[in-house]
Amino acid sequence: MELTKKRSFTLQCPMPKLDFDIITLGHGSGGILTHKLLDKGIYAILEDVLTASRHDGIVLEVGEKLAFTTDSFVVSPVFFPGGNIGDLAINGTVNDLAMCGARPRYLSLSFIIEEGLAVEEFWEILQSIRLACLEAGVQIVTGDTKVVEKGSGDKIFINTSGIGVLHPKAEIALSRVAVGDRIVLSGPVAAHGVAVMSRRPGLEFETTVRSDTRPLHRAVEALLDAHGVAIHLLRDPTRGGVATTLNEIARDAGVGIQLEQDAIPIDEDVKGACELLGLDPLYVANEGVFVAIVSGDAAEDVVETLHGLEEGRRAAIVGEVVEEHPGKVVLRSGIGGTRVVNMLAGAQLPRIC
Repeated sequence: MELTKKRSFTLQCPMPKLDFDIITLGHGSGGILTHKLLDKGIYAILEDVLTASRHDGIVLEVGEKLAFTTDSFVVSPVFFPGGNIGDLAINGTVNDLAMCGARPRYLSLSFIIEEGLAVEEFWEILQSIRLACLEAGVQIVTGDTKVVEKGSGDKIFINTSGIGVLHPKAEIALSRVAVGDRIVLSGPVAAHGVAVMSRRPGLEFETTVRSDTRPLHRAVEALLDAHGVAIHLLRDPTRGGVATTLNEIARDAGVGIQLEQDAIPIDEDVKGACELLGLDPLYVANEGVFVAIVSGDAAEDVVETLHGLEEGRRAAIVGEVVEEHPGKVVLRSGIGGTRVVNMLAGAQLPRIC
C-alpha cells in the first residue's frame, strides 16, 4: 500500500518588525499596545489561516447560523464586590455571543489552577459558575482542568468558549455602520473596573460600587425582536472601556464618532471613585453594558425598548456617527468644548476580565 505523502510547509513569515522586544501587561490591556501586537504580530503571521472578522465572535453557517466565541479570564483579585472570576467568565462569553446577535446555548469551561488555591475558594467559584449558567440558560458541554506550580499563575485562570444560535432578524456587521447612525449605551459605565480596583492589593478603598457583571442576551434579543435590522452593530466595552471600543469601531469602519459627555450615564459613586483615582471612566472596564450602533430614525424607539428592561433602564443615546474626523472619536463637553478621545495607551491598573 502506497503511503500518503505528508504535506510540507515552509516558514514564509519573517519575524515582524515591531517597536517592542518583549510582551508587557500593556499588550493585554485592549488598547493601543494590544492592537500593535494583534495587527503587526498575530494577524500578520496568521493571516492565511484567520477569517476576516475581528469581532469577539464569528457567525458560522452549519445547517443553521451559529455564533462561536472564546475568551480567557484573568481578573485580579478573583473575588470582587458583585462577583468573582467564575460568573465573570460565564457572563463574558454569553455576552460575546449576544454581541453577534445570538442566543447562547453551549459553553466549554477550562481551568488553569495555581497550586495552593483554597478548596473553599474553588467551591465558591464553581457555585458562581453554576448560578450564572442557570441565569443565562446555558449548558457546559466540555472542559479541561490543569494545575500549575505555585507562582506560575494568579490563583486561577478560566477559559470558556461558547456556541449560540443566531437571531433570525440579526444583521450585526461593522460594514453596516453608517453616517447618521446613533450610538446607544445600555447603562452606566465603569462600575466593574471600579469594583475590581477597590479590592486590588495596594489600592484598596471603601466604596459601595459593585460589579455590573450580568448576561445581556435577553436585552439584545428584545432589541432584535422589536427593531431587527435597525440594529447595525453591538459591542460590549470590556477591556479599555467605552473609549477604546468606539475607537476600534471608528477606525475599522472608517467613520467619525461624536460623543456628548453629559449624555453618558454614570453613577455618582463610580464617578467619585474615578476622580479619586485620576481615571477617565470612559477607559474603565464594564461587564454588564453594551454599545449599540443603530439606525438614526430608530434610536429613540431602541432606547424606549431598553428602558422597559432591567438591563437597560438607564440606557441613553450618547452620540452619533459622523462624516467628519474619520477614524477618530471626539467628545463634546457640557460647556461646548471638544477633545479627541484616543484609544487606551497603556496598561490598566488591575486585570479586570
